Amino acid sequence: MQLDWVILNGIQNNLRVSFLDEIMPLITHLGDGGVLWIVLGAVLLLPVKTRRLGVLILLSLAIEALCCNVILKPLVDRARPFSLVPIEQMLIAAPLDPSFPSGHTGAAFAVVSALYFAKNKFWLPVGILAVLISFSRLYLYVHYPSDVFAGILLGIAAGYAGKKILNFWEKRKA
Repeated sequence: MQLDWVILNGIQNNLRVSFLDEIMPLITHLGDGGVLWIVLGAVLLLPVKTRRLGVLILLSLAIEALCCNVILKPLVDRARPFSLVPIEQMLIAAPLDPSFPSGHTGAAFAVVSALYFAKNKFWLPVGILAVLISFSRLYLYVHYPSDVFAGILLGIAAGYAGKKILNFWEKRKA
């Protein structure tokens, strides 16, 4: 899509600065493998008071990972931007999996959505981190804007589905 390239080239030509070259890899690595989000969900499982939220986060992440990594990435099999238009210097190791959708973005927004649908006040600060992780994927030239947009939608859908499934399960148990 032409708009993808306009946005990516705009970022590369107008926003690349040494400070962001240092910080964006750190931000993007927060989303690697969903480890941060998995640990968050696991920690929330420990106290009884937050156990339901932990289950919701982990369920939402599982739904997102299944849809993103098992279904959509292999099905769409989209080449990453850097493989079509090489850039001067990659700031992170080149990802080997397909580009669409952004798994980093999807996982981050699955957690934000889980927090939001659970009416947890931390959805906003986590949302800010999710936006930063999402932007880092564009800055680092490893995703197209449409990959990130699809990741946002997928994450929100996964959080919503997680909430619905958990509600169904709890009603069925009662």
